Amino acid sequence: MKRVRNLMIAVGIAVLGTDAATAALGRPEAWAQAKPAVQPAAAPVAEPTRIGFINARALLTSMTGYQKAESLWTKEATATRAEGQKLQTGFDSVVTQFQQSQAMMSPTTRSAREKQLQAQGDSLQAKLTSLQEKMAAREQELLSPMQQRLKDIIEGIRAEGGYALIIDLGNQASQNIISYDKALDITLRVAQRLASSK
Repeated sequence: MKRVRNLMIAVGIAVLGTDAATAALGRPEAWAQAKPAVQPAAAPVAEPTRIGFINARALLTSMTGYQKAESLWTKEATATRAEGQKLQTGFDSVVTQFQQSQAMMSPTTRSAREKQLQAQGDSLQAKLTSLQEKMAAREQELLSPMQQRLKDIIEGIRAEGGYALIIDLGNQASQNIISYDKALDITLRVAQRLASSK
């Protein structure tokens, strides 16, 4: 037993040092109170999330080339709408003629004519949809270069300012934002960057 105690003292001296081992072995309660040599690092303080706001529509419409693109698109859209209206008017006229004369048709003729009108209506709808898609694609073609330039500048300012998020106040998805700190609106900053990067 004495040999075991001597071995424990020797280990304590080797681990703690002579003075510390002697003091600690004499007071076992000191073992429980002993503090670790390395203190845990304090948790880092989280930076607050930065959010910015812009009015993308106002920025886009103020860009060089926007008015010209809008004028061209409006002209083309007017011609396309006129074409669609002409097709619709022609079909409506055919339907009106059918409605006025169907009472004099035999059931077989009436049924065949109804099927024919249904097919014409489906064809008309497909053409009108195609015209709408064509105009949407044309609008995208005209605006895409400006939209990309605006997006690049917004992204640059977001990265520089450490913003986690930039919200477009003109977007319908942001209609639920009732109030915000106007100091977070970076629309003017983006406009200045747009003007200086021509």
